[in-house]
Amino acid sequence: MEITTINAEVLAKMFLAGAKNLEAKKEWINELNVFPVPDGDTGTNMSMTIMSAAKEVMNLEQKEMKSVAKAISSGSLRGARGNSGVILSQLFRGFTKVIAEYDEINVQIMADAFEKACETAYKAVMKPKEGTILTVAKGMSTKAVELADETEDLITFCEEVIKEGDHVLSKTPDMLPVLKQAGVVDSGGQGLMQVLKGALDCLLGKEIDYSFETTVSESASGDSSTSSYIDAQASQEIKFAYCTQFLIMLEKPFTSKQENEFKSYLETIGDSIVVVADDEIVKVHVHTNDPGNAMQKGLTYGSLTTIIIENMKLERDEKISAMKEKEMQAGMAAQDTQTLPEAKEEPVEEKEMGFISVSIGEGINEIFTGLGVDYIIEGGQTMNPSTEDMLNAIEKVPAKNIFILPNNKNIILAANQAASLVEDKKIFVIPTKTVPQGITALINYIPDNSAEENAARMTSEIEYVKTGQVTYAVRDTVIDDKEIKENDFMGIGDKKILSVGQDLEATVLDMVSQMIDEDSAIVSIYYGEEATEEAANEIASKIEADNPDVEVEVQFGGQPIYYYVISVE
Repeated sequence: MEITTINAEVLAKMFLAGAKNLEAKKEWINELNVFPVPDGDTGTNMSMTIMSAAKEVMNLEQKEMKSVAKAISSGSLRGARGNSGVILSQLFRGFTKVIAEYDEINVQIMADAFEKACETAYKAVMKPKEGTILTVAKGMSTKAVELADETEDLITFCEEVIKEGDHVLSKTPDMLPVLKQAGVVDSGGQGLMQVLKGALDCLLGKEIDYSFETTVSESASGDSSTSSYIDAQASQEIKFAYCTQFLIMLEKPFTSKQENEFKSYLETIGDSIVVVADDEIVKVHVHTNDPGNAMQKGLTYGSLTTIIIENMKLERDEKISAMKEKEMQAGMAAQDTQTLPEAKEEPVEEKEMGFISVSIGEGINEIFTGLGVDYIIEGGQTMNPSTEDMLNAIEKVPAKNIFILPNNKNIILAANQAASLVEDKKIFVIPTKTVPQGITALINYIPDNSAEENAARMTSEIEYVKTGQVTYAVRDTVIDDKEIKENDFMGIGDKKILSVGQDLEATVLDMVSQMIDEDSAIVSIYYGEEATEEAANEIASKIEADNPDVEVEVQFGGQPIYYYVISVE
């Protein structure tokens, strides 16, 4: 069988087959990540990236080459997570730039698209590292260009390109010592290969096989070098603690000069920098100790959305702990039962400014920590911190000027009282009444400004945030002309109850519809411990359907009592 051209319909099916193959094998790819990758799990990151694009492709009513190309490019860029996801999205972006100009694709066009994909991905990474997904992509690109002069059959072309990709992938341990030490190939490169293999299966008319090609126990565990490898990773210093990712919704064109200036700035505060600009959005990835600074710089180009901040030191410690436990259970080394020496605490220098935030919920706590909060006081609507709690927190933050974010109207008074009792530090209580206001205040903090200027700016900016919180009624009552029955769901706005009902989703959508106006641009949904990600995403899709100009993001908040905390900006 020989195929010399494919149309948009076939290309879309190939892409979806590749996405499904990657999704099916993401856990296997995650397991290849035996070392503590800062961005989390490569398989999951890449899968989330490509599935975002797959959703766009599946939603197309008519599949023409230009529309399929746009769906793949835009969908993957918006959904990109982690280094591997961002690079994958850039490979798609370069590939689709070429194919969008044609109604059908032949070998020559496919080769040009591979070449453009590789070029685009390399440009997106500030300091490309060989032995990664980039190297695998480059090997396949080079082979694709060679094959364009040798065959017109797309099946032969794809089979040979994939064969070369597998060969390059097998050589990645020779390029990165950490891969060789762990006994694995690059996980990002493996993810890319699974996408292409799934696509080829579709082209051949096969039913896609999702079975794993190998198991982790055969390739990544049971090696006698594991113990020394763990010890090496445990002692490895993480220079920049926070993996920071966000999208900038551009307010005006983003020039090449601005892109280079932005990248240069990020280099001064971190590493692992990826900045990818599209017509309407910019995807940003950086490892830094100051996520707030990166986001503040991003705000000079537009509004921010899809903010993800992960504590890499915490991830590293948790992963090392899990690896040690697994090694001990396997009885790999008797010395693993010894207690590690305690790290000596170094004296902490007093800094100019520090932050205290009241928060509750695992996800929300992580967001605040990622934004630079020094001390979190657990508390909220059902557990208001005392003035003493505030004073204890102030004592523990080594800063001359301290900003307190109460994030609840019932806590502001205690914060103000604590501030009046402190003499050796200057305390600024930012009157945040909700968690979203607290997040907005931190995003608008400018390190180069004085404490007084920052207090004024943060206090001013929180006024532009609308917050809605969804919970349930504990008794029958009538409030704001609304008759409420016990166990009814309630959507509570900044000033009054906005919605009441017996259906949770309907109550949420009713509340949000009253919060959104013509100036609204971003809706953030933080789902609590009683809600699910699936339900939150369903609500988000309905909000987007009713408000096409509004960007909706979903994050895990983990807060009790409130099913959802939602902000509109």
